[in-house]
Amino acid sequence: MSHLSAIAALDEPTRRRLYEFVARQGAPVGRDEAADAVELPRTTAAFHLDKLAAEGLLEVVYERRTGRSGPGAGRPAKLYRRCPEHIAVSLPERHYELAARLLADAVAEAQETGEAPRAVLDRHAHALGTRWGREAAGSSTVDEMLERHGFEPRTSGAVTSLGNCPFHSLAERHAAMVCGMTLRLLDGLLEGLGAEGVSARLEPTPGHCCVRLHASCRGDDARTPDAEPDRR
Repeated sequence: MSHLSAIAALDEPTRRRLYEFVARQGAPVGRDEAADAVELPRTTAAFHLDKLAAEGLLEVVYERRTGRSGPGAGRPAKLYRRCPEHIAVSLPERHYELAARLLADAVAEAQETGEAPRAVLDRHAHALGTRWGREAAGSSTVDEMLERHGFEPRTSGAVTSLGNCPFHSLAERHAAMVCGMTLRLLDGLLEGLGAEGVSARLEPTPGHCCVRLHASCRGDDARTPDAEPDRR
């Protein structure tokens, strides 16, 4: 499902009215109920409801509304309810929910263990990046993975700058912590992909993510995640 396609589906007024009606209900609704509520022919309502379901905005369930079961109870009715999945579109791409999960997990673990939250956050970010890389190893390049996760890679020679920071607003307020998290995330990604000879370095540049990738020898590592970046 494309989130852009789902949002575009709601641009059609009739479809939006149907979606809003279904979303307000406390229980799944049938085609007849929805058609009556928005004053549409049943076939028209059914068409738009199925379109909303195909885009992932509504979820289809089947229930016997009589409450009976067994022989003679009749066929279950096709009903619709709002899909529980959260849909958001952001341009440029942002991943604040990802950052929130990493930060919350780090704080929770630090409270239990007494370890510094920053150290736990860096470890969790590195582990997540490594998992991403291992899952894509052999099927995706470094640039493809960076593009997939919203970093907008721009490679020139041996250097890849990142045109977008998926955590932009957070990084503006808490640069050292968020940029360090991003560095460890991309460190892990490179490790998981097995991208030998490529290093992630903290190099803040106005209008870009604070991290750049360098094709370099293994010993050439200028990473300094604890420095306070002079950002954007």
